[in-house]
Amino acid sequence: MKALTVVPGKAGSLAARDVAEPTAGDGSVLVETLAVGVCGTDMEIVSGLYGWAPPGREWLTIGHESLGRVADAPAGSGFVAGDAVVGIVRRPDPVPCSNCAAGEWDFCRNGQYVEHGIKERDGYCSEYYRIEPEYLVKVDPALGTLGVLLEPASVVAKGWEQVMRTGSRAVFEPKIACVTGAGPIGLLAALIGVQMGLEVHVIDQVTGGLKPKLVEDLGAHYHTGEVSQACDHPDVVIECTGVGSLVFDAMEHMAPGGVLCLTGVSSGGRSIDVDAGLLNRSMVLENEVVVGSVNANRRHYEAGAKALAAAGRDWLSGLVTRRVPMDRFADAFERKPDDVKVVIEVGGA
Repeated sequence: MKALTVVPGKAGSLAARDVAEPTAGDGSVLVETLAVGVCGTDMEIVSGLYGWAPPGREWLTIGHESLGRVADAPAGSGFVAGDAVVGIVRRPDPVPCSNCAAGEWDFCRNGQYVEHGIKERDGYCSEYYRIEPEYLVKVDPALGTLGVLLEPASVVAKGWEQVMRTGSRAVFEPKIACVTGAGPIGLLAALIGVQMGLEVHVIDQVTGGLKPKLVEDLGAHYHTGEVSQACDHPDVVIECTGVGSLVFDAMEHMAPGGVLCLTGVSSGGRSIDVDAGLLNRSMVLENEVVVGSVNANRRHYEAGAKALAAAGRDWLSGLVTRRVPMDRFADAFERKPDDVKVVIEVGGA
């Protein structure tokens, strides 16, 4: 069968490779891959900047944002042939650490976890894969190909969980949320904020085109510029860009008791002038919190699945701006100005 692979650390190594069919030892559920989403992490892996191959091998099958259809599953697994499913990305470490042992592998303490399509475990961009049922999540079949949005939705579902858990240290009744970045993560974060009944403001660089329309169609407010210009002291900021200046702007202009959740990863190498003393004073005296959030565990996938099922299909369709057939996979990794989410179509509908 065909799989999309790279040699981690080697730019220009992206290739469609003939690989062996999955064996029963890989998992009891056989899944036909329908689609795989492309994100910034995939771009870094393809560019040779990130990623680890499975032990004893030089290449890695990529693809961690997946949508598949169950081809075969054993009785009692909770799955039947035809189910629309998404594979969970991270696996707990083998020790396991205290968090992995409790099913909180997104909080792994020793770094020995593995991740499909990223770190030491093949991803989902192959015609078929096998998986254990505990790492598989059902998605509403009515979503069709849009079910591929579940992995990014799980990331922001976790982010919102972290916000609400942190805020619950006191009375926390957020009314205004600000989301920085109108990529897939930012837009899905805005979706969940709107579903929670919040007044949502989204900040991005572009002044026209699809992103402002997607935000407006969601019932949120679109802005360019900084947090202080977009809304007055938001109770919640979901930061999805990794841009240092926006991070510090958000820290400076949150409401008292506000929570800033960082989901974007900064590239580093840039210096920013910050009045650290003033920032410290503000955060201490106003009980503000900054929390980082990455990856997701099973309950976050399930929460993301509920958010997608409740969303308008036309709006979700606007997030998937390009669908690229597997035989033209290279096109999926060429950024275009209007791209939001690019999806590689692997199998049949």
